[in-house]
Amino acid sequence: MIEIIDKFKEECGVFGIYTKDSQASYDVYDGLFALQHRGQESAGIASINDGEMQVRKKMGLVSQAITQTDLEELEGNIAVGHVRYSTKGDSNVLNAQPLTARSKFGSMAVAHNGTLINTDVIRGLLEDSGVIFQTDTDSEVIVNLISRSIHKGLEQAVLDAIQTVKGSFALVIAFGTKLIGIRDAYGIRPLVLGKRGDDFILASESCAIDTVGGTLVRDIQPGEMVIIENGEVISYVYSEKTKRQTCSFEYIYFARPDSIIDSMSVHSLRIRTGEMLYKEAPVEADVIIGVPDSGLAAAIGYSRASGIPFDIGFSKNKYIGRSFITPSQKAREKAVSLKLNAQKEVVAGKRVVLIDDSIVRGTTSKYLVDLLYRAGAKEVHFRVSSPMVMFPCYFGIDTPYRDTLIASKMTKDEISDYIGSTSLEYLTFDGLSSSLGGTSFCTGCFTGVYPLGAPNEFMEVFRL
Repeated sequence: MIEIIDKFKEECGVFGIYTKDSQASYDVYDGLFALQHRGQESAGIASINDGEMQVRKKMGLVSQAITQTDLEELEGNIAVGHVRYSTKGDSNVLNAQPLTARSKFGSMAVAHNGTLINTDVIRGLLEDSGVIFQTDTDSEVIVNLISRSIHKGLEQAVLDAIQTVKGSFALVIAFGTKLIGIRDAYGIRPLVLGKRGDDFILASESCAIDTVGGTLVRDIQPGEMVIIENGEVISYVYSEKTKRQTCSFEYIYFARPDSIIDSMSVHSLRIRTGEMLYKEAPVEADVIIGVPDSGLAAAIGYSRASGIPFDIGFSKNKYIGRSFITPSQKAREKAVSLKLNAQKEVVAGKRVVLIDDSIVRGTTSKYLVDLLYRAGAKEVHFRVSSPMVMFPCYFGIDTPYRDTLIASKMTKDEISDYIGSTSLEYLTFDGLSSSLGGTSFCTGCFTGVYPLGAPNEFMEVFRL
């Protein structure tokens, strides 16, 4: 299955709320809507009411997976939710989250964004000890690790579990009368804390907090666990020796532009990359356009820095959504033509600068350049507001094999010839670092250098 826009595919989104309201699930539903861009395969909500847990999850978008009847039945003042795009584990309802477990100490629901890199080893040890797994996700490893140590107390059980696993994770957990949020030691995946009156909210992005009427308080820090209970937030720092390495692609493409991650505005960052891109790769042109939607902010930045007018170069069919199609080139091109159409009056007879946030396989870029020429563009100068993507990611993004990443097998000039552009330039790594304001970010997809070394299973799967 191939997405109609040739991009890295999203990871997942998590949301949790601790409120005095007995219908916390309604807020989770709204929060998941705000995070729908992070996963469109499945959605689920679990709530706890007087120690009793209810869970509803299905395949599809939030509006398809959760009904009004579901929300009415999901009673309780603590609820967590999840939208999923599978990066590890098959795409089926068994793997949909939140994952739940019941014990004599209480019921637990876990929503996980990220990917663990030592899953196979831990899973094998647990299976040898008699644990039976119901899914093939790495998230269930976390659930079972917590369950095995729950007799030590919830806080200690969770700490034991997260210090055993390696990889990326933003976790939201509901257990008994507590709501828990945890971010991995490198902070690769985002997690934020919000407040609404006496209510507390945990979410992958701040836009979800805004959606339910809350206010962003702060980011959960790398290596931090927070426990929310009785109107208080208690913080535990379980890892102090690691450096923050937030995924740079959260800012470049994944996150919604109205989100703030690690105190940085996503929209402002994208504007800066466009400004830096012009500084590094200027060109004489008549109009600047961006690829909807994540290329638009960089296009505005490029326009501001250059003085060349910005305009809307593509009309977008808003009813197509993020559909998936058969993996043939012809079908891919047809899907793009259904979603985007060039504005002829904007580009005809003009030298056009086309801005996109990244080029992954190059197939969609090639089609968009051709679309502009067919609309009458005189020249098409392609500018990319990130460096060349040459390596896969194994921290929670579904990326192609390395040999399908066009930049891993072609030079910049060869890519330009392939997509048919008049010229092609990428933002340099130094330009990206300057735009981000430092080096506290994971840039493995550009450099091949990751916060954690790739284990053998990933070296084999991703052909590193």
